[in-house]
Amino acid sequence: MSKLKIILIVVSISLNIKAQTANEIIRKAEDTIKGNTAHGEIEMAVETSDFTRTLVMESWWVGNDKALIVVKTPKREAGNKTLKIKNEMWNYLKNTETTIKIPPSMMLQSWNGSDFTNDDLVRESNLDNDYYQKIIGEETIDGVQCWKIELDPKPDAPVVWGKLYYWVRMNDYLPARIDYYDEKGGLMRYMIFTDIKTFSGRKLPSVWSMHNKVKKGNSTKFKIISMEFDIRISDRTFSFQELERGN
Repeated sequence: MSKLKIILIVVSISLNIKAQTANEIIRKAEDTIKGNTAHGEIEMAVETSDFTRTLVMESWWVGNDKALIVVKTPKREAGNKTLKIKNEMWNYLKNTETTIKIPPSMMLQSWNGSDFTNDDLVRESNLDNDYYQKIIGEETIDGVQCWKIELDPKPDAPVVWGKLYYWVRMNDYLPARIDYYDEKGGLMRYMIFTDIKTFSGRKLPSVWSMHNKVKKGNSTKFKIISMEFDIRISDRTFSFQELERGN
């Protein structure tokens, strides 16, 4: 075997190991903050140049496959709900007692008036399936050493982002930051994870802040009020009967 072939084989093996490591790091970061099941209360603050709007929501999650989110306050929006089952999503509006299925054409629209989209809720579980991942370096964020991982869409992957950068803390595998780029290479938004706290024996960032680079001054902040993990949640929670049940 020629030296060139040996070098190519060694390089190929090294790249595969590095790519696998990147996948494992992100998977561990995602698993750390989500658990198998979760139930909690979250405050969402939407800030624009004109106003600030705050909601308190209760949520139930089973992995990345099922979710029910119920608005508790303010009173005028209390009882509005979002149901997610795999890649499908429905909104229930209490005032009109109507259930709306979110079509593909609306997936990039704002979820509940925030800087998160409907697509964020539906497709967040597909980093492994839809993106090639590789470690491109190490950087310090808020005094903590992090892996910087580049994610590029796989051919024909049904994704909206041209590239992602994902920073994961090396000391505890918690996410630190995610940058979202369009297909032309423009930074569209970024999310920062801060204020590490312990919930139900699990350490995770309690504040997730999404900053909009297209609409200057717009941002959305999720603050975890309470959270419990790996608990039993009835399948009935994720039914249309529960979605349309008055609270």
